[in-house]
Amino acid sequence: MSAQRPYCADGEGDAGIGLSVVIPYRNEEPNLQPLYLELTSVLDLIDVCAEILFVDDASTDGGGSLIEALSTQDARIRSLRLSDHAGQSAALEAGFRAARGALVATLDADRQNDPADLPSMLAALSDADCVCGIRVDRRDTRAKRFASKVANRVRSAVLRDGVTDVGCSIRVMRSAQLNRIKLFRGGHRFLPALLRIEGARIVEVPVRHRPRVAGRSNYTIARRLGAVWIDLLGVLWWSRRVDRYEVKELSRPRA
Repeated sequence: MSAQRPYCADGEGDAGIGLSVVIPYRNEEPNLQPLYLELTSVLDLIDVCAEILFVDDASTDGGGSLIEALSTQDARIRSLRLSDHAGQSAALEAGFRAARGALVATLDADRQNDPADLPSMLAALSDADCVCGIRVDRRDTRAKRFASKVANRVRSAVLRDGVTDVGCSIRVMRSAQLNRIKLFRGGHRFLPALLRIEGARIVEVPVRHRPRVAGRSNYTIARRLGAVWIDLLGVLWWSRRVDRYEVKELSRPRA
């Protein structure tokens, strides 16, 4: 199977790529091929050249081999692997640095995000630098929803970043803004706030949310609530220390 290459507009990213979809994963083998099929059915309808970056966070199952096999059939797929298990932030960072698109989208590999939401998010990017999803009718456990609600309220009160659902992983962003930041360990939880610190315009749109039907979640409430408070204070400190300005080179009179 060979992927069809849609029309590429001038002024897009490297190699004519308009959109890079970054998907970090760890031990998600049963979800990867169904996600790929869903995603490509959406990308085939979008008038933009796209690439798909699957970033393997040192999985111990057969997911990496599956993606490598798919990449031989579809030129849009790029397979990246971290040498050691480093976490979601490191996997996203690796994907962002490797992405060649003028725009970057992110999806979780567990298929709880619906790729069909991407076209409406891309449309909303016309007046923004980052479009974040707000999960409607969340299909998570009550404990997970409660922990997320508390974390969102505390983060919003401290950072005033204006983001409703920072735990929603489906986003679309401009590469020019992403290149301004570097994610620290756990920094993916503050990605919209870090972008806003650098002057990014952020909007939110409602998106679908689906239950996990295969694989096992790597999420634990204890892990989420452990270091997040120190990170929150760190981001608050950074937001108050960063200066934003533009530099203009003044022309000199010619001799």
